[in-house]
This record gives sequence, C-alpha cells and structure tokens, in this order.
Amino acid sequence: MPETTAPETTRPATTAAETTDTSAAPAFDWYTLQKQAHREFGRRIAAVDDWNAPTPDKEWTVGDLVRHVVQEQQWIPPLLAGLTLEQARRRVDPLGDDLAAEWHTHSSLATAAWQSASADASVQLSYDTVTVLDYLREQVSDVTIHSWDLARATAADEVLDDALIEAVWTVFEPQRDALEASGLFDSPVPMPEDAPLQSRLLALTGRDDRR
Repeated sequence: MPETTAPETTRPATTAAETTDTSAAPAFDWYTLQKQAHREFGRRIAAVDDWNAPTPDKEWTVGDLVRHVVQEQQWIPPLLAGLTLEQARRRVDPLGDDLAAEWHTHSSLATAAWQSASADASVQLSYDTVTVLDYLREQVSDVTIHSWDLARATAADEVLDDALIEAVWTVFEPQRDALEASGLFDSPVPMPEDAPLQSRLLALTGRDDRR
C-alpha cells in the first residue's frame, strides 16, 4: 500500500528543463487542465464498487491507487506555500477509510492552492527544486494517467479528455528514453504510429489499452 512519503509523481529523476525545451512546446493552460484532470479522476472514483479490485499498476488495488493519488494532493498546499519537505511532512495527516471523501477534500484544497500559486515560484520536491509550473505539469500528468488506470480497473469509460492527452504527451514524449530507466514505469509498449494519441501516451508508460 502506498506510504505517506515525499511526492515523487510520475517524473523520472530528471527535471523538465533537462528533458524538454519548454519554449518550443505548445502553450497549454495547465491550471485549467489541472481541474479537468481532477474531474476525470473524480468521475472514475464514483464508479468504484470494489476497493480491492486489481489495477494496471501491478500490485496496487483500487484502494491503493486512490490512496496514492490523494496523498499526492495532500502535499501540494504546504509545498506551494513554500514549506520544505520536512515541514510539509508534518502537515500531511494519515488518510481515513472513506477514500472517496478524502479525494474530494484534498482535491479541492490542492486546486485552490494551484490557483493562488505563481507559476515561476520555486517548489522543493524530493529530487530537485522546480518551478510551480513544472510541478503542476507533473501533477496533471500523474492524475491523468491514473484516471485511465482507475477506469480500466472499474470497467468505467476509459476515454480521457483530448486536451489533457495532448498536454501530457508534451510532458512524456520528450522523456521517452528516460521513463523506463526511472523505475516508475514498465517498458514502453510497441504501438503503431497511427494509433490514437491516448493509446500512444499510455504505451509510453508501459500500458496497453488494447488489452
């Protein structure tokens, strides 16, 4: 089961500046995308009827997956407020048994924190100090991918928002060669170049939506 540890999100041990030329990337409203990603995840939580069901995340159950995503949200308000990891850790309380309620609480708190944060402010994460915008891009990517995981685990609608998929692709595709090496993902799944972008994005993270 996921532990309450410093946020790792889905990024390998390299920063956005080291892997992506953000000046050449399409302009996305990541603050709006964060809200959409949370809507996607929230819709799938509403479909959960077995918290012990398996998920595409190997040994995680549905409950483990949701707990992981909620815990990531718990870290966001204190980190965006400028606290260090150790200071933020003292603000992160154990989650209760009602994970759906915990999601709604911490999703709302995280969203409010993002909306009041300056994009170029610094945030201390476990692997580096990054900008708020880089942290936001990571978090949107994390919640988006796990929304599909939760959909697959609950037999819910697996089609994600097109704008989210396009934006997260710009985060992961430049890191294609580093994703598996990070230890956070399985090996990329071979996928035809004419496959839907969502399928190609999931394939980068070791997921195959054809099965």
